[in-house]
Amino acid sequence: MGTGFAKKKKQAKLLQEQLGQMKNQMQSSEVTGSAGNGLVTLTLTGEYHLKSLIIKPECVDPEDIEGLQDLIKAAYKDALSKLEAQSPQMPKGLADHFGGMFG
Repeated sequence: MGTGFAKKKKQAKLLQEQLGQMKNQMQSSEVTGSAGNGLVTLTLTGEYHLKSLIIKPECVDPEDIEGLQDLIKAAYKDALSKLEAQSPQMPKGLADHFGGMFG
């Protein structure tokens, strides 16, 4: 029993190190989303923080504030989907396999 447990513990430690490296990689990454053919562009960090928001002047119409709001939301959704696509996924059930050690 001792050798099997030691092996699993070593595997779990290695996996935790790999997950830590992936987390660091994600934190340092950035994605850019845009909407309206580039009228609104925003950048999100890997930690989902808004780093920049650019709105082209020709997009600003005082008569259509709702349209601008929709473009900002669409640009955010675009960036978010890109960020989620590049986010490493843990294989399903892996955390359960190791007894929830990665909380």
